Amino acid sequence: MSTFSAKPAEIEKKWVLIDAEGLVVGRLASIIALRLRGKHLPIFTPHVDCGDNIIVINAEKVVFTGKKRQDKSYFWHTGYPGGIKERKARTILEGRFPNRIIEKAVERMLPRGPLGRKQLGNLRVYAGTEHPHTAQQPATLDVAALNTKNVRN
Repeated sequence: MSTFSAKPAEIEKKWVLIDAEGLVVGRLASIIALRLRGKHLPIFTPHVDCGDNIIVINAEKVVFTGKKRQDKSYFWHTGYPGGIKERKARTILEGRFPNRIIEKAVERMLPRGPLGRKQLGNLRVYAGTEHPHTAQQPATLDVAALNTKNVRN
């Protein structure tokens, strides 16, 4: 018996809608990364993009555990000497682009390289409840029902 390897033409991509309100960031990102890669499917092939298209709404209402909302720092470098910059999770969530919290968490769980960048392109994160993908008829995934630890009140 030979090992099964999915071809890109055989892949059938689905659209999945996730409501992030009250969900823990790390647990949500882990589930999203798993689905973007396609590891939930029996035909998973590591070198082929066989994951789903994910739509996340209410990204501004995600929850951190412990004191991470005040203490967690996101760093980047400007490219100039001494150009290390820092921003706290609270300021990002209260700022203009709260969806970047989920995008960065998922991006850091995907493999680096061309395939990981392509899989990250299948993720769409929106701060509010509105999204322009109703024509794709996304199936709703209830992450809160998967495990009681996924939700914080």
